[in-house]
Amino acid sequence: MRRARELRREMTLPELLLWRELHGKKAGLKFRRQFPVLDYVADFACVEVRLLIEIDGIAHDMGDRPGRDQRRDRILGEKGWRIVRIMAGDILKDAKDVAQSIAVLAESQRPLHHPADGPPPRAGEERP
Repeated sequence: MRRARELRREMTLPELLLWRELHGKKAGLKFRRQFPVLDYVADFACVEVRLLIEIDGIAHDMGDRPGRDQRRDRILGEKGWRIVRIMAGDILKDAKDVAQSIAVLAESQRPLHHPADGPPPRAGEERP
């Protein structure tokens, strides 16, 4: 999506600081930035656990923006995404702490049991 590529080039300072902490599986999970989903572009996403991270600056409190954000969150939630909104000021204060909190939340969304890589071994073929 062209809009997502543009947003990646024009990331805000809070987005850049958080991305520095989340990218490269530093948090133990893969995060994507400016992730297109439906007709929207989320600031960050952990697709494995269907978690979207939105960074909210002061503009999210003005005009019709709160209503638009609620509508967007409802639509994405109905499609199985969990949306977490984080204040930009919190990231500016301590991006590492925010990233750690996101990683803990994302990890908690992983299934308890991961599927096996194949059928169980037959009798007598068990691994030592």
